[in-house]
Amino acid sequence: MKETLGFQTEVKQLLQLMIHSLYSNREIFLRELISNASDACDKLRFEALDTPELYEGDGELRIRVDVDAQARTITISDNGIGLSRGEAIEHLGTIARSGTREFFGKLSGDQARDAQLIGQFGVGFYSAFIVADRVTVISRRAGLPANQAVRWESDGSGEFSVEDADKAGRGTDVILHLRPNAEGGDGASFDDLLERWTLKSIIKRYSDHISLPIQMHKEQWDADAKQMKVLDEWETVNQASALWTRPKSEISDEQYKSFFSNLSYDVGEPLAWTHNRVEGRTEYTQLLCIPSKAPFDLWDRQRRGGVRLYVRRVFIMDDAEQLLPPWLRFVRGVIDSNDLPLNVSREILQESRDVRAIREGSTKRVLSMLEDLADNRADDYATFWREFGQVLKEGAGEDAGNRERIAKLLRFSSTSADGDAQTVSFADYVGRMKEGQQKIYYVTADNLDAARNSPHLEVFRRKGVEVLLLTDRVDEWLLSSLTEFDGRELVSVARGGLDLGTLEDEAEKQAAQQSAEEFKPLVEKISAALGDAVKEVRVTTRLTDSASCLVSDEGDISGHLERLLKQAGQKAPPRKPILEINPQHPLLARLREDGADVTGWSRLLLDQAVLAEGGQLDDPTGFVRRLNAMLLGKPAAASGESTAGAPAAADASAQSSPPAEPA
Repeated sequence: MKETLGFQTEVKQLLQLMIHSLYSNREIFLRELISNASDACDKLRFEALDTPELYEGDGELRIRVDVDAQARTITISDNGIGLSRGEAIEHLGTIARSGTREFFGKLSGDQARDAQLIGQFGVGFYSAFIVADRVTVISRRAGLPANQAVRWESDGSGEFSVEDADKAGRGTDVILHLRPNAEGGDGASFDDLLERWTLKSIIKRYSDHISLPIQMHKEQWDADAKQMKVLDEWETVNQASALWTRPKSEISDEQYKSFFSNLSYDVGEPLAWTHNRVEGRTEYTQLLCIPSKAPFDLWDRQRRGGVRLYVRRVFIMDDAEQLLPPWLRFVRGVIDSNDLPLNVSREILQESRDVRAIREGSTKRVLSMLEDLADNRADDYATFWREFGQVLKEGAGEDAGNRERIAKLLRFSSTSADGDAQTVSFADYVGRMKEGQQKIYYVTADNLDAARNSPHLEVFRRKGVEVLLLTDRVDEWLLSSLTEFDGRELVSVARGGLDLGTLEDEAEKQAAQQSAEEFKPLVEKISAALGDAVKEVRVTTRLTDSASCLVSDEGDISGHLERLLKQAGQKAPPRKPILEINPQHPLLARLREDGADVTGWSRLLLDQAVLAEGGQLDDPTGFVRRLNAMLLGKPAAASGESTAGAPAAADASAQSSPPAEPA
């Protein structure tokens, strides 16, 4: 007997939502239908514990996918529990009353624990209408005779028909009648779904973890026909085992490496991986890997594709950005939750307490991996740092809760280290600190040569004090959050008045005071000559070879950060530098003697300081004229005036990423 029934109102709404907006990826239909087939097999396995007869002599559970290109159909079949006529009407015509949910409601005690692998039917069945304009379901519940099968059919328009059918084997066949291709070059096309290799690739991507074999007809090249020939033999196209659900003792290193390669499409091997099952208030399994090579889009903070989210072995999404913070976007892996709903959305992920717990736990696991690399596999950690170090620096600025752990993992260049590699940790620096040294000193610059040759390092080099050389664009942003390590303040050698504390003896302090008094008249003249170009002119002890340098006052941004902001097209806060002069330099001695040309020589000192800092002169021609005049022994003022000086005219060459935020 055939009868026509109407969908529940909610289903009508769902069908419209499903087809037009809910799933942006049409391939999801195959994932959902295979997951439902897997659930049906799991349910049969559980019920057969008490009623073995339900197997009907066929205990080998499986899922099969077949294609008929001529008829334009895709068929997903399983030999699971199946549906009776009443169940087909109830479960395929309504929503929020899935058979598996009802089944779970009847379980209690040990049965509930034993059924942990049984999934839930959600609304995934209706995703079939994304690609099909008609869906036919032929099903027989295990234990019923062959003539009590049911045929369910709908075009998704609001009604469905149900009639009796014959089916020799138990289980369900879902037959999708593909939509015709849309007219026009930009219309949707469904022909590729009739290619077996397309379906195999979708299965491998979304359902490789399904513990049941997913089979398709084997193909063989026919040399005479010059095309692939479909054989009667079935072959399994998935691994039929979710690697992360297996005990670690049963998984070899090669299998972990193969998993990483399949997951990330990376031909290289992972540097490290962590595989854990977390139990407690939130239960989930994590298998996370650290690549050995950075992807080309590493610096796109909006691009995510590292961690795939599964819920009870059902693939949900492959760019679940809420599961790890942006500064760990290089991590690849899988997180499989037992607590999240199958219909979880990005909005739900963002608000979920379970997701926050997963995020915190996974972040700590990755940090533990990196700490193990740093402590026990220095070469591998050097590889990691070379590829991902700048991204990790973002974490010290963004993640206050893990800032101390991240700080221990940071690496820098240093005046005590040879070569260009960033190999020095804060702990290394502290271990080499001079007796009486209380602070960690650093200098920021555009590149390593500029940092090594910075005039600000001269007194530190003379005293043998190590200085960290920070040349990454993210460093200025990092230092705005990371102000100390292990109780020791991080101090820029180009900021504020130089205070070396106990590293400077009393004789040096007295000599500095004496020089300041002796040069006070000259300092006043230079200050008057430069006017508003500088905030202050003062004598310094930080220089030994250079005549002058620029420093930023406490609370002002550095000259390096000012340049980075302008290069990125951002407005920099107003800043006037402080000009410090070296009383021991011959140029200052000459300036004291030749007071008639204070303005020219003062501008020359300022121009030199701007260039030494890495800045760009407003009037390079004027600088060249004054320099030539000095070389020829003529008055510098005679070469023309210059408006150069203030590093407000910093390097304006364009760069790509804003320094105020991590790249």
